[in-house]
Amino acid sequence: MKPSRDISRLIEIMAALRTPQTGCPWDLEQDFRTIAPYTIEEAYEVADAIERDDMDDLRLELGDLLLQSVYHARMAEEEGHFDFGDVVEGITAKMIRRHPHVFGDERGDQYSASGMAKGTWERIKAEEKAETAHRRQQMGLAPKTKGESLLDDVPAALPGLTQAVKLQQKASKVGFDWNDPRSVIAKLREETGELEAELASATPDLAAVEEELGDLLFVLANLARHLDIDPEAALRRTNAKFRRRFAYIEKNIEQRSGKSLPQANLDEMEALWQEAKTEAP
Repeated sequence: MKPSRDISRLIEIMAALRTPQTGCPWDLEQDFRTIAPYTIEEAYEVADAIERDDMDDLRLELGDLLLQSVYHARMAEEEGHFDFGDVVEGITAKMIRRHPHVFGDERGDQYSASGMAKGTWERIKAEEKAETAHRRQQMGLAPKTKGESLLDDVPAALPGLTQAVKLQQKASKVGFDWNDPRSVIAKLREETGELEAELASATPDLAAVEEELGDLLFVLANLARHLDIDPEAALRRTNAKFRRRFAYIEKNIEQRSGKSLPQANLDEMEALWQEAKTEAP
């Protein structure tokens, strides 16, 4: 089978991999739950390629992410739920429906600002959710969410910081929010104090320490949201910076001190770390 630029070839390849007796044994063993972690991982690989500004790698990672959609669609087709064409039809219909200012009658200067367009998107999205809930009720299906909370549609599988931001955004829509980043910073100081108080005990309660640390991270995510910063992206950049500076220590420690990294003491490593701030910013 030859490679092709046509999406249908990728769909054919996945069908062949999932064909009993003649397909790939590993692929045949998989189901939605076993593939889901790979789907999440591939999305992060895409983000990583973007962060590194590596367009060749981005091309490859987008292909891996596309494969995940094809994989899930194939398994759904095998069970008689939907196929890849249904997925494409659904997303194209959604994009047309949510952009009436581009594809419909709601054109004009009022959509020149991205904020207005986003408002339209959110309004139509809310209407769609109400229609979906009504349709599922008529079909005798259970609601998509377990309860009736405003926060129910924030996926629990999201990374912690991203999930925190989305929960805060939802709560903010009904006024449960601070009006000023400085108020968040004050809360940050309060949570830091509570964590310090737990650690000051002669025998710290580890469960309480974990809880206070979680509160601190939640407030940090809130601060990032108020500053219009993606905390996951900010942390990834800091992680990359740490990699560069630690690599500088690894590269120079033996040359400077004649010691291997495990033999070096903290003062020697700290001196190189300070140099790395200039040499490997």
